[in-house]
Amino acid sequence: MLKIAITGGAGSGKSVVARMFQELGAAVLDADEVAHAVVAPGAPAWEELRKSFGPEYFLEDGSLNRPLMSGLVFSDPEARRRLNAIAHPYVAREIRERLEGLERRGTALVLVEVPLLFEAGLQGGYDKVIVVDVGPEEQRRRLQARDQRGAAEIQGIIDAQMPLEDKAARADYVVNNRGSLDETRAQVEKIWRELQKAS
Repeated sequence: MLKIAITGGAGSGKSVVARMFQELGAAVLDADEVAHAVVAPGAPAWEELRKSFGPEYFLEDGSLNRPLMSGLVFSDPEARRRLNAIAHPYVAREIRERLEGLERRGTALVLVEVPLLFEAGLQGGYDKVIVVDVGPEEQRRRLQARDQRGAAEIQGIIDAQMPLEDKAARADYVVNNRGSLDETRAQVEKIWRELQKAS
């Protein structure tokens, strides 16, 4: 089974590109969705996070208070390191199990949306890497519009990630997401045709 990672920067449009591949018939896994699952109330990562960060970072229903945690980890590198050390192994294991399930069912090619692929050193687990690229101002604008975050937190998110141009330099394919959706879709369709030949 051919395993393809889709990555990029925060606000670069990874999910939009992943959805385009899905519409073309690709099997797609979302590491963010997996991350939500592994910190659901009662899950092992949830237990460890509560012990490490304390109950003030959780809502009344027991779920993680994401805005509060995000504000902490994107302003405090040590807190971010602690969060990643707890959550990443669980996310990696869950993705591995889902990939094995797809392979057993005979899936020839799967795309996995992995926001922190290079930062977490996960690129070795994939046959090809697609980077979704966008300009820094557009990145900031999208993050502000999507999440209603302040400028300092947005800068913290961008600073915590490898620069997009460095990611693009390591990619097998780059999707330039600076133009229209139709322009992005045309690039996705071209890559999809090439990937299908490779699988």
